[in-house]
Amino acid sequence: MLTENIHIAVPTAFFEDESLNIQGTIGHIRDLYKQGIRSVLVSGTTGEQHSLSLPEKIELINGLEREEELVTNMEIIFGVSSVRQKEAEELAKKIHHTKIAGIMLGFPPYIIPTQEEALVYTRRIIHLSHKPTILYNNPRRTGFDLSEQSIIQLSKIDSVVGIKDAGNKEKVTRIKHDLGRNDFYFYAGGEVDLEEKISYGYNRLSSMAGNVFPTEISQWLQKMLMKQKISKPEIEQIEKMMEQVYQGNAIVNLKKILNQKGVPMGTCRSPIGNR
Repeated sequence: MLTENIHIAVPTAFFEDESLNIQGTIGHIRDLYKQGIRSVLVSGTTGEQHSLSLPEKIELINGLEREEELVTNMEIIFGVSSVRQKEAEELAKKIHHTKIAGIMLGFPPYIIPTQEEALVYTRRIIHLSHKPTILYNNPRRTGFDLSEQSIIQLSKIDSVVGIKDAGNKEKVTRIKHDLGRNDFYFYAGGEVDLEEKISYGYNRLSSMAGNVFPTEISQWLQKMLMKQKISKPEIEQIEKMMEQVYQGNAIVNLKKILNQKGVPMGTCRSPIGNR
């Protein structure tokens, strides 16, 4: 089971030639751990996942496995998705034999599988990983939208703990009504419109801004979940943070801020970050 209400979706560090910087990535995770963060998503929501080859993902997992303190004391969630199911299966089999806490299971971009094809893909990877699983539905980027019926079917699998970006208010309301379980979580993907999403049922966060403002974002989320009043100065502070991260390309902004703070995240893989 994944118990943390928030995980930070960490960028992948690259060198200037765009090759994978494993120690840069782990160094950032270690820094978040020192700041009190207890869950991160690696190779996931920042959009860099599909630029990584299968060998690079396995290298990243091996690097994480060598970090005994981190894998023991943090919920490290690893993003699993691929245009080719066989590659996603290989990654799931690798993760099964590690201390990785769970997976975020995304759907192949561009090819737009049918709902039935997506269900077979999902069940196969869950079976091979043997890990708590967050489904990741991102139709704007993949072209594929997991239906309410598919979400409800997959929620019957014990290891499926929740879904990231389930959809709009009406869709979430209908899913909650038909689920038949209370331990299924709805993760908001990033902080945009977060208050609105929480008002209609989202109850966890896959955070982007937490990469640079971990304490502030964690406290803001906790207050909203507990329905506590947020003061005007706090709102203004959050708005300034959101502007720094989300005005333009969020991943480019995050890496720029982290690099300026001395966290060596390097560049993005082109065309992201092209000038």
